[in-house]
Amino acid sequence: MNVDELVAIDIHTHAEVSCRQDVDAYWTPYEEAAGKYFKVGKRPTIAETIAHYRKNRIGLVMFTVDTEAQIGNRRIPNEEIADAARDNADMMIAFASIDPHKGRLGAREAEDLIATGVVKGFKFHPTCQGFYPNDRMAYQLYEVIAHHKLPAIFHTGHSGIGTGMRGGGGMRLKYSQPIHIDDVAVDFPDMTIVLAHPSWPWTDEALSIALHKPNVYIDLSGWMPKYFPPQIVQYANTQLRTKMLFGSDFPLIQPERWIAQFRETGFKEEVHDLILKQNAMKVLGLSKAA
Repeated sequence: MNVDELVAIDIHTHAEVSCRQDVDAYWTPYEEAAGKYFKVGKRPTIAETIAHYRKNRIGLVMFTVDTEAQIGNRRIPNEEIADAARDNADMMIAFASIDPHKGRLGAREAEDLIATGVVKGFKFHPTCQGFYPNDRMAYQLYEVIAHHKLPAIFHTGHSGIGTGMRGGGGMRLKYSQPIHIDDVAVDFPDMTIVLAHPSWPWTDEALSIALHKPNVYIDLSGWMPKYFPPQIVQYANTQLRTKMLFGSDFPLIQPERWIAQFRETGFKEEVHDLILKQNAMKVLGLSKAA
């Protein structure tokens, strides 16, 4: 990644429309409900997403979410995202998503993806994947990630997926309470962990874990900055200034809008570059220190 040419690095962007396979109709009700919640319409393809970020000189980490066991929809192949990252290595990094329910086969897939040299981390969504992060079922997958010293992003807090659907679309919010990831941080102290989103309604839990565990960071995706709980801004300006990361949750939130609002929302000027780029460089192994 040519970081000197980038104004920021967005560590949280979604691949939602494949360029290689049709949209799975089984996913459509969840997409429509999330679109209503976030007030967004048609989703861009992977290629369109990359073009948007290139135009705005923003680097991106992209991933899909493997929900084949819990929701039953076909995932976008990790290989498609890895190929896109290889072709756009100056401004894009690929993370993979593997449902922990896939057990040893999932761990083998992780090994194979890492061996390509293109996949640089992993994404988990406990609510959509239907598991507690500290369930030992997932540990064989974590062992692979930790062995290769790669980061892992975990969705935390409320989920836009399932919001407004009957029974929440079967999604259980309890799986994404941050405290369950505290066990993972203890058991895998050399694996960098990113708690995605402000973790509402468990914001203080996430802040405590990031403060307590050296290997835990927080990304600020999924919310526009003016809506952040005040303690997020407080800790970003002080004790967690090197632990907060810019993330948008694109295509649900536009990265350039997030950045513009971030610069006007109480964050001290001296933490802007840390949050927008330097901290992500450390997490992604693009620099030795923030």
